[in-house]
Amino acid sequence: MELLDKLTILTDAAKYDAACTSSGLDRNGRPGGLGSTMAAGCCHTFSADGRCVTLLKVLMTNRCIYDCQYCVNRRSNDVPRTAFTPQELAELTIGFYRRNYIEGLFLSSAVWGSPDHTTERMIEALRLLREEHHFWGYIHAKAIPGADPLLTRRLGELADRLSVNIELPSEQSLRRLAPDKSKASILAPMAQIRDSIQVSRQELAKYRHAPRFAPAGQSTQMIIGATPEDDRHILLLTQGLYDQYGLKRVFFSAYMPVSDSRLLPARQGFKPPLLREHRLYQADWLLRYYHFRAEELLDEAHPNFNPLVDPKCSWALNHPDFFPVDINRADYEALLRVPGVGVRSARRILTARRCGPLNFEGLKRLGVVLKRAQYFITCSGAFLEGLRVSPDGVLRHLVAQERPLLAQGAPQQLSLFEAGA
Repeated sequence: MELLDKLTILTDAAKYDAACTSSGLDRNGRPGGLGSTMAAGCCHTFSADGRCVTLLKVLMTNRCIYDCQYCVNRRSNDVPRTAFTPQELAELTIGFYRRNYIEGLFLSSAVWGSPDHTTERMIEALRLLREEHHFWGYIHAKAIPGADPLLTRRLGELADRLSVNIELPSEQSLRRLAPDKSKASILAPMAQIRDSIQVSRQELAKYRHAPRFAPAGQSTQMIIGATPEDDRHILLLTQGLYDQYGLKRVFFSAYMPVSDSRLLPARQGFKPPLLREHRLYQADWLLRYYHFRAEELLDEAHPNFNPLVDPKCSWALNHPDFFPVDINRADYEALLRVPGVGVRSARRILTARRCGPLNFEGLKRLGVVLKRAQYFITCSGAFLEGLRVSPDGVLRHLVAQERPLLAQGAPQQLSLFEAGA
């Protein structure tokens, strides 16, 4: 098979991985301009300083020994199969880099032959890139559950970030849809990666030239909407993964119908739960940056997020006793709980009020989104002048602000809300 045909098949097979998004278009460079892009696998991730980094997102192979019902690369699916040799993948990556198409590589793979065999081929491709081509760009590699720990260790020494996909939110769903996999086999490499990162950091503290293991940490992904777990179950699992395995990020992937299996939602009339995925990402942000806990956001009486408002606004509406928060007296933790106040604006508030009390006009200049925050804050004990809103009115105003999103993702819920208003 021609190399371009392999590239087309294996980049298309990698598109369901949510760790980064595909560019989706071809565009040649133009006179007087900088850069170009192509649809075949170019995707984007973001560095810690906010820079957008373009990656080649591809599978080592789509030949798989497993028959996971939710996966397009499952053994029983009738699709073209192919595989890169390590040499082909290394040369392709370098060629794209020299043409300024990419700045790094996102490498995953189906399990071909065995987890060990697949990992060995991935290691060889990364070894060629690092040691023979002297490529020091960003590399994200998928660790294969079931592979020998020594192989996973070597993979982590060559890659900047490792990830192990947890796939589904519960062991029961995993047994039903992916009988060849188990929760233990997925969590074992996660624990190994966590421990290896900790050891590597300790060694680097003593010896600055010690080998670095996955310096950008590890992440995971789970599929949303293919199985009946509620948002509370998913969020508690996410919290547990952060607490126990030190993950940098949990990605959520709205289920896309790729199978006619009776174990999965029927394709006919099925709409991917994109709004639900969005709410889970918003909640994940609250866990990682706003010091919320999963059990605060959802409980047994309310196991799913309100589709009409984001999770932070929903929490605020359900805890009226916490508000209003006085901007000139509240501590950092309290400021983070106010809708419309972000991490950066909360820090700016703490700095600015050392010079004197803040008013609402000053909050605007600090980046506070007053159209949300105004219902939950006071400045030196005073509400925004002219603010006269009932609790029901607050919800109506917050929903109106999200109308464009709701119109795309949840038109039924929006129409029901308006009908009962």
